[in-house]
Amino acid sequence: MKNIFIINGGQTFAHSGGSFNKTITNWTKEVLENENFEIRITNVNDDFDETQEAENFKWADIVVYHFPVWWFQVPNRLKFYIDEVFTAGHNNGIYKSDGRSRVNPAINYGTGGLMHGKHYFVTTSWNAPETAFTLEGEFFNQHSVDEGVLFGFHRMNAFTGMSHLGSFHFHDMEKSATQERIDNYEIEYKNYLKTVFVEKKISVLN
Repeated sequence: MKNIFIINGGQTFAHSGGSFNKTITNWTKEVLENENFEIRITNVNDDFDETQEAENFKWADIVVYHFPVWWFQVPNRLKFYIDEVFTAGHNNGIYKSDGRSRVNPAINYGTGGLMHGKHYFVTTSWNAPETAFTLEGEFFNQHSVDEGVLFGFHRMNAFTGMSHLGSFHFHDMEKSATQERIDNYEIEYKNYLKTVFVEKKISVLN
């Protein structure tokens, strides 16, 4: 049995209640518990102890992040959570240093992580439609979510030593969030989870 740490970054703020990312978190929990994975869940809206949260990262084989994208960034509560928890993880299971030495500080930046052998998985939810990323002349200049807006997020996780396991992005979740669309996304997402975590049977899960 492998350990999965799920972080629900769906913040309650202004007009957002965080309900959709709570739903995604529940979908993830349902699928992975049915496959006999051990699950821990943190909701960033709740009070937390940064030292205990660092222990959750150390416990996990795979960290799962769920969050909406606000102004092309992670929500401020998730950013606060990451800042606090990763600081608590300095020389405590998350990272040791930036990886450089004073002998030659020009090289090896980003190699001081302590989470090698672990993986992370990410979902994001957007108001933007998928076509904003794929069509010529549209807003994101044909850069995918992972290559564009999430580039820094992926480098952050690489800094800790974790490897990217997979991504799933939910698009057009304000203007077109019909029940039919959500139902179709649920089927697609759960099938993707099974493919990534179960059917591929990647070495980390053996």
